[in-house]
Amino acid sequence: MTSSRPLHLAAELAPGPGRADPGPDTAARTVALARLAEAAGLDFLTHDDSFARPGLDALAVLARVAPETRSVGLVPTVTTTHTEPFHVQAAVATLDWVSRGRAGWRIEVSPTGAEARLFGRRPAPPTAELWQEAGEVAEVSRKLWDSWEDDAEIRDVATGRFVDRRKLHHVNFQGATFSVKGPSIVPRPPQGNPVTVVDATRPAARETAARHADVVLVEAATAEEAAALRAELHRVARAHGRDPGQLRVLLSLTVDTDAYEGGPGALAGLIADWHGGGAVDGFHLVPAVPERDLERFTAVTVPLLADRGLFRTAHEGATLRDHLGLDRPESQYAAGVRVRTGAGA
Repeated sequence: MTSSRPLHLAAELAPGPGRADPGPDTAARTVALARLAEAAGLDFLTHDDSFARPGLDALAVLARVAPETRSVGLVPTVTTTHTEPFHVQAAVATLDWVSRGRAGWRIEVSPTGAEARLFGRRPAPPTAELWQEAGEVAEVSRKLWDSWEDDAEIRDVATGRFVDRRKLHHVNFQGATFSVKGPSIVPRPPQGNPVTVVDATRPAARETAARHADVVLVEAATAEEAAALRAELHRVARAHGRDPGQLRVLLSLTVDTDAYEGGPGALAGLIADWHGGGAVDGFHLVPAVPERDLERFTAVTVPLLADRGLFRTAHEGATLRDHLGLDRPESQYAAGVRVRTGAGA
């Protein structure tokens, strides 16, 4: 890749709004799409999910995809409302193990009364409160992932000792709506912390995104609007003691290759222009019809970008953090590690 500023590309796998899951063929369909994206070198794939609509659990779907792929990142949507943070982080950590370090999670909230009634635990709080809670879930998840130091597992057959208890840590987290003692029941994930993704299209999510996300998804009508959003996210991240260089901002773009003038070739030009101008770090493509639009994107658009030296021709690293150029954080409980707030803490 000749560009000094890498371009990041991702895509959505779930059927679009109004389109039902394909039923018994869901697994085969999803694996086939994932392999297309992997062959094209995409950084990661998302799979949307919501309590508001029927469908398969995104974590379970991508856990099925993981053994069938080798390098592409896998990022299910995980709702932090009405779920237990301890169980959520354990499931994401498990996906990171199953995928050998390719997992992320896209944090989402459930703001409607209908979703709250599915659980009957509490009324739906205001959306701003839900995003504050989501931030606390992200924070405690990092603490729980770090609660096992990297070398906590000793697997000493002679003595029958599996773990060095001195390297397991209680997190003792108290949030506004939950508390967690810890440690986790899953050893520290291969990436240290799986990649945290937040869709910051809604203003209520932006503080949480800037403070906790590794990747932020935004929507914008112009490159100038996207650049302004990216600058604002960097400013807030810096205010929370984070290095903005460890934050990736991707434009989420719905793609219908039958209706965009110029088709996949014109899309390559748009991506090159917006990225080259510094508006965003990459693009998250939401295909109108995944089987059609993802195939055209990977067959035409991505090779055109590669020919310009803007995108990789193959994955160069093993983990999702490698693809994104993100550091692997050390456990905040390891001796000598300075604890700081925000992502990577």
